[in-house]
Amino acid sequence: MWHDLVVVQIPIVEKILRTIAVYVLILILFRFAGKRGLAGLNTFDMVVVFLLSNVVQNAIIGNDNSLLGGAIGAVTLIAVNSAVTRWLARDPRAARVLEGEPTTVVRDGKLVPGALHRLALRPSELEHAVRLQNGDDVSDVARARLEPDGQLLVTIRAAEQSATKSDVEELRERLEAIERLLTSMAAGGRPPR
Repeated sequence: MWHDLVVVQIPIVEKILRTIAVYVLILILFRFAGKRGLAGLNTFDMVVVFLLSNVVQNAIIGNDNSLLGGAIGAVTLIAVNSAVTRWLARDPRAARVLEGEPTTVVRDGKLVPGALHRLALRPSELEHAVRLQNGDDVSDVARARLEPDGQLLVTIRAAEQSATKSDVEELRERLEAIERLLTSMAAGGRPPR
């Protein structure tokens, strides 16, 4: 029993190389599949993620079911992912190549049909994402772009934006000034200049 837990059944270097190769393959596949996050994964995306993990499992572990072999694979995955993440944070050019660039999907309250087609997005998905970000409708949006990580960044038209605390404070001050003016006029005084 202990033998099966701790004895790696394939060479450690092969296990590390297998893990790195599968990581790179999946990175490339997701890069070419495009950015689809919006506000989370849809049902089909979840099915792909679950099945993908099962499909590549044997490619990573090979003929090795040992606990130590699994630990080596897990450590390799975390180390490679950490290295790639740090590299992308330091090198904007690499980030652009590996992650892609933002895509404008709404301009001046209108959907950009070519962008939706390229990203395989349905207008209903985009409208839902706009509502999640406090827009009532796509027509309220000045600009929306889908980031490489799948996040939708929405800029609501100024006329459609909610009031901020400073807007409310400015109105309060103006109302107080009007109230003082009316009180002064009601008392028979002249309005202050």
